[in-house]
Amino acid sequence: QVNLVESGGGLVQAGGSLRLSCAPSRSIFSINRMGWYRQAPGRERELVAIITTGGFTNYAESVKDRFTISRDNAKNTVYLQMNSLKPEDTAVYYCNVRSGIAVSYDYWGQGTQVTVSS
Repeated sequence: QVNLVESGGGLVQAGGSLRLSCAPSRSIFSINRMGWYRQAPGRERELVAIITTGGFTNYAESVKDRFTISRDNAKNTVYLQMNSLKPEDTAVYYCNVRSGIAVSYDYWGQGTQVTVSS
């Protein structure tokens, strides 16, 4: 069984920064993309950012120009640098890894809390 281990969440004041990291507990083959989702209380889980093996990135409009996703392919580790944080960024952030060739499979982390105070 593969677990995604997340770290880096916490409490920060508005305008501050946090960096999230996520790595699998063991190797995952045929990774297509890695990314981050978030879920705030009473809301559905939403995409924050993804990055493909080839380096293509996609961001939610609400985080563009503030968040940066990156990855270390050798370590299968994905990072999310979050700058200029706002109270509305408060949520549980989940790491996601999608793998597979003919059929895709999603791995999920346990979630890490990010709280931004005003």
